[in-house]
Amino acid sequence: MIAYHFPPLAGSSGIQRTLRFVQHLPSMGWLPLVLSADARSYERTSDDLLPEVPASTVVRRAFALDTARHLQVAGRYLGWMARPDRWISWKFDAVRQGLQLIDEFKPDVIWSTYPIATAHVIASKLHHKTGIPWVADFRDPMAQESGDDDPSMRHTFPADPLTWQSYLGIEADAAAHAQYCVFTTPGAARIYQNRYPAAANRMVVLENGYDEESFASVVASPSIDSPSASGMRRLTLLHSGIVYPGERDPTQLFMALGQLSKSGTLRPDELCIRFRASVHDDQIRSLAQVHNVSDFIELCPAISYRDALAEMLAVDALLVMQSSGCNAQIPAKIYEYLRAGKPILGLTDPAGDTAGVLRQAELHDIARLNEVDEIALLLPVVVRAWRDGKAALPNASAVQAASRRERSKELVMLLRQTVGANANPIGRG
Repeated sequence: MIAYHFPPLAGSSGIQRTLRFVQHLPSMGWLPLVLSADARSYERTSDDLLPEVPASTVVRRAFALDTARHLQVAGRYLGWMARPDRWISWKFDAVRQGLQLIDEFKPDVIWSTYPIATAHVIASKLHHKTGIPWVADFRDPMAQESGDDDPSMRHTFPADPLTWQSYLGIEADAAAHAQYCVFTTPGAARIYQNRYPAAANRMVVLENGYDEESFASVVASPSIDSPSASGMRRLTLLHSGIVYPGERDPTQLFMALGQLSKSGTLRPDELCIRFRASVHDDQIRSLAQVHNVSDFIELCPAISYRDALAEMLAVDALLVMQSSGCNAQIPAKIYEYLRAGKPILGLTDPAGDTAGVLRQAELHDIARLNEVDEIALLLPVVVRAWRDGKAALPNASAVQAASRRERSKELVMLLRQTVGANANPIGRG
């Protein structure tokens, strides 16, 4: 399992996917071997999740540097030194150590996971050198393109054309040579089925999920909000995690909140919107000031994973934001939201995959993130329902299906298909 995101990396929910597979696969007959990066390449580290890596798991860390932090000169570095990403230096020692792992353990499958594209580069090298089947876990789309037929209006991600081309080359290589390409959303799988029709039957969906064991070990903290002057306790709506300026822009939410406040429909002593570990606190603070809603907004620093789960269990409701430009993506945090069993306000395109997850859980409080009027119409209604105890809660069957253990069972089925029904899953020797 070639994964850059692995403990002790901190600050990314993306770490959970590989970590939970590593936890659950042994009980299902598969022995995971982890090839990750040297911890020096991580911007932030924490020992918080290290105890959750099973003691029996083989973890090898290959030499890697972050080009932007370690190889810059006077604040600059050459573009090729960070293509396809800033951790391309990981490739060289990872291929060497990967071959050693293969020689030592003789694994049946090579599995690599994005969003660090270099992981797929490493996996491709190992696959071509050894012939071991490769499963490429894309999660989300890599080389993205949006806009109309006018090339001047077209937008790409990554924005740098050469990096975009390198992404395109990596995904084309995976489509041609990986046994399966795995995506976390139906929309992402459809994009790649259309882009690579010859490999369409090898594009599959394996969604993210939540870890039941982590939830079982935390207890919700009681609310500390005291009644306001009106005699009502202020409700807390939590957004837990990064607020990406382009994809999770709260501007229209704040505009709607400002309108509701000005009209007296909603007051700061009724509702607090808490942003936990947004990474962009300054931008949120500035937006709140511009729209005169600072009294509604609370900005809080990052906390440990388990403390973040405890907070989800303690608040009154949860907020997910996703722009229409990300209709083929689902925030990984949404599955933890489902498990928390709280009402969820979805500010997202009803046609997107994020809204699809909410509707599957029988949650229908959805408004478009970029539509002020829709948000202004919905927000007072859901606040009233939360206060009266009449809000819809996630459907129990949808919650159970989203557990990491259930997702691991799906992965096992895929691995069995990869190596063949009669193969010995614990190594070749």
